[in-house]
Amino acid sequence: MTELVLVRHGETVWHVDNRYAGRSDVELTERGHDQAAQLARWAADAGLDAVLTSPLRRARETAVPAAEAAGTTCRVDPRLVEVDFGTGDGLTRDEMRKAFPDALEAFVARPASHPLPHGEAGEAAVARALPVLREAAEQHPGGRVLVVAHQSLLRLLLCELLEIPLDRYRTVFPRLESAARTVVRLGDEGPPALLALNVRCD
Repeated sequence: MTELVLVRHGETVWHVDNRYAGRSDVELTERGHDQAAQLARWAADAGLDAVLTSPLRRARETAVPAAEAAGTTCRVDPRLVEVDFGTGDGLTRDEMRKAFPDALEAFVARPASHPLPHGEAGEAAVARALPVLREAAEQHPGGRVLVVAHQSLLRLLLCELLEIPLDRYRTVFPRLESAARTVVRLGDEGPPALLALNVRCD
């Protein structure tokens, strides 16, 4: 069985206003860079076999210091990009309520089945990203792999692995903390298991 250490990127400049950051390539804040440094200190002696990251800047800047501290390379995988929030990308909840109230209400009720206008359904996001986790488990049996990605995508993947309906991803996992570790065991010797949730590095 392989341990997959799933990490949401560090804090971004959109966190303060709680703007939905999907495919927009927003930057880390100073605190976000500090969180990346804390993750790197953990990674230095964590026995990592590989580090994978989303191509978006906020994820790469969180993952690269950890890979360097662990003495390994950081592999960018485009399948780990955040869920596409469509028209909602870059907006706050209040701004969405003014622009498309009915669509927002449907999204809040069933976020995976009813994506924001022109956005990506939860099932589609899982279909592209879950193979990344399964490939990592196959390539590093018995190892430990760090995966740095995004909150909505990681919550959807957790639901899929743990056989939880995708539409519950926002309620079962209300928040993944920035640069905190969530650990899943994955392999051929049994069903996936959640070993840790939101373990901070500070």
